[in-house]
Amino acid sequence: MPKEWILNSVMNRFQLNYKRNVGAVSEQIRKCSPKTIEEWKNYYFKNVKSKRHIEDLGRKLYIKITEVISAEVESITEEDCIEYMYNMVINRTFDGYMTEIKTIYGQLEKILGVKIEPAPDKWDRLFNVDFYIKIKDKYIGLQVKPAGDVSHIPQIFKERKIQANTHKEFEQKYGGKVFYIISIKENKKKVIQNKEVIDEIRKEMERLKSS
Repeated sequence: MPKEWILNSVMNRFQLNYKRNVGAVSEQIRKCSPKTIEEWKNYYFKNVKSKRHIEDLGRKLYIKITEVISAEVESITEEDCIEYMYNMVINRTFDGYMTEIKTIYGQLEKILGVKIEPAPDKWDRLFNVDFYIKIKDKYIGLQVKPAGDVSHIPQIFKERKIQANTHKEFEQKYGGKVFYIISIKENKKKVIQNKEVIDEIRKEMERLKSS
């Protein structure tokens, strides 16, 4: 398994499995419609790339691993590894999280036509509120929850129940409700998964305007 991981990683890095190197394999195998692996092998070597060509790619992969990767591995220090782990866990995770939140609240600003402000740190700590909308002298709280994918949504709703008391305290103090905005990736773009919350926020805005 470790050997396969190395082979696959280096092959992808140097693009040896790209169409220009191995041909449009997905398209070609559908065109061939083989019943056996032998039938596919014969078709591929006759119509796509030669066996010699694939062997040459294998030799190139070997050189990349034994010369290029080997030299790079030898240059890595313990400090490099510590710094990489720190950056990945702390910096990159935080940057990705903030980018996702900004993307979502930017969408909400356009949809609702209002200014959405980042909540003070105190509100985040005490009330689990990330952003707010000010209506007259009252505030609506927003909490953006990146879900990753739909499998994480049940966990988010568990967290919502735990945080319900803090959201109630926010409403009692500032007059407006707190709404959960669930963010999910769809076609490489972050979108609001629970779109029904948009109408709920609109109704709350109208309620506060008329109160």
